[in-house]
Amino acid sequence: MAPQLYLITPENPQLEQFPRQLMGVLSGPEIAALLVRRAALDDAGYTALAERVIQIGQAAGAAVLLEDDAELARRLGADGVHVTSGGTKAIREAIALLKPEGIVGVGNIRSRHDAMSFGELDVDYVMFGPLGGATDPAAAELATWWAETFEVPAIHSDPHLQTASLDQTGSEFIALSDCIWSASDPAAALSAFEKAARADA
Repeated sequence: MAPQLYLITPENPQLEQFPRQLMGVLSGPEIAALLVRRAALDDAGYTALAERVIQIGQAAGAAVLLEDDAELARRLGADGVHVTSGGTKAIREAIALLKPEGIVGVGNIRSRHDAMSFGELDVDYVMFGPLGGATDPAAAELATWWAETFEVPAIHSDPHLQTASLDQTGSEFIALSDCIWSASDPAAALSAFEKAARADA
């Protein structure tokens, strides 16, 4: 079965232009989930971005997740949260706040021990690899191991993934970030990944 696509917003999008760009990208292939990346945004900037992305993403049929702020996700009507810091304590708090209706995913996993510790906490997925920036060379091996061993879905995130070397980890989802937004035509780049994923299935 072809992996589903999980889209991560760019590091520092321009709030004035990005919503229109995002609508164009989401008018193409189906996106299972859309993560609103926080990066260096302050609270006000992130809230403003999240509000727009939630509207656009949900209208396109994607589950929209916020980064590391379960309370804001609940307040704004997002579909869930992606936890990257705070360890098991933060994950448990997010689960208590959002489950069972909401989605709680976890990332920033550095080892098999981390993955197993987080994966047993009733999370909806585990992500291997960064949200953007440099590729983590260990992420593919971890994602492959997880996908072969556990039932909780795996997401492999390689910010510089190429369609010619599409994900070979067996993960249920592939996360796409910088490789989409750095393209001259992000919508066409996303379509190319979707076609490559279906061809490999």
